[in-house]
Amino acid sequence: MQELAFLNCHSRQVIRGRPAILGVPLDVTSTYRCGSDQAPKMIRMSSDSIESYCPYLDRDLSDYPFCDLGDLQLGGLSMSEKLIEIRTGVSEILQLGGIPLCIGGEHTVTLSIIEALKKRHDHFLVLHLDAHSDLRDSYEGEQINHSTVMRRVVEIVGHENLMQLGIRSGTREEFAWIRNHGTLRSFRPGHEKTLLAGIGGRPVYLTLDLDILDPSCFPGVGNPEAGGWHYSLMERFLEFLVNVDLIGVDVVELMPEIDKSELSSITAAKIIRSLLLVT
Repeated sequence: MQELAFLNCHSRQVIRGRPAILGVPLDVTSTYRCGSDQAPKMIRMSSDSIESYCPYLDRDLSDYPFCDLGDLQLGGLSMSEKLIEIRTGVSEILQLGGIPLCIGGEHTVTLSIIEALKKRHDHFLVLHLDAHSDLRDSYEGEQINHSTVMRRVVEIVGHENLMQLGIRSGTREEFAWIRNHGTLRSFRPGHEKTLLAGIGGRPVYLTLDLDILDPSCFPGVGNPEAGGWHYSLMERFLEFLVNVDLIGVDVVELMPEIDKSELSSITAAKIIRSLLLVT
């Protein structure tokens, strides 16, 4: 049987200067609900139900080539070995001139991707979309997991190169950290110029935890938080990204089995289609 590929995939090899989809089926430290390792496969399957044309961007995947490299093989490895494998996979994409678009998997995958990017880019902004701040210094006795990932990222890029949108959950200490470092911004229609000014022309790495969306429109996540973005605002944000120099993306924390309607998986596929069109 032919291996699954994302809608309108042009190649199985990296295309210089274009996005390269890499599935990262990591699900080790998830809490409350698990199953994010099934996301890459389900997103590819769900992409068959959507069109290649995006009306609000007026762009079609047939005109924007990309490759799908399939999934990393992470089974049987320790957590540290899995993270090394992710970093190696992303490094190979970068060496071939591609732009990594990683499909998780739990949010911890971002750490390895940032480590790989930092070796090739001296100065870039991490744009973090999420319901949760993920800024704990440790969680359940561990310093590397989905709840600490952005604190570890900050140790690599510096707090001045972190911008967070959509955060609505965290500990008292995390929100104190956010206030002290000024990382949280708002995104509303009509405020795009303000956000763009904050980016200041820096190259941007986007990490998109799908629980930024309100669970009423996207229930298939491990830790749903009421009060999030609705899909219309996500479309507005994706349109905004046309003005941004994206050097990489990850889309994480879809748990397909939780949403038996497959609405969450299809919505994730639509978001990834748009990201392929703006990267």
